[in-house]
Amino acid sequence: SVDLKSPGFLDKVLGITGEAGEVADKVKKIIRDKGGYASDDDKAAIAKELGDVLWYVANVARYLGVPLSKIADGNIDKLASRKKRNKLHGEGDNR
Repeated sequence: SVDLKSPGFLDKVLGITGEAGEVADKVKKIIRDKGGYASDDDKAAIAKELGDVLWYVANVARYLGVPLSKIADGNIDKLASRKKRNKLHGEGDNR
């Protein structure tokens, strides 16, 4: 059991959203200011922020006691099932 109210856990969950926002902001500025074409420096900057997102995701998984590999495999299985059932589009977790 994990205390989802613990400051360490909340810090990591909120860190995901903050870093994902930084990724989105960099992409937004590339679209706005550079016509959507990313330079090597732009790609490196986005990759750096993605590394931060990954760090937070890995730590949330650790708090939950779920290996990151299991999360990745579960996501691949979920998407393969949706594709097989022609349910990739639409809304809801249980498509």
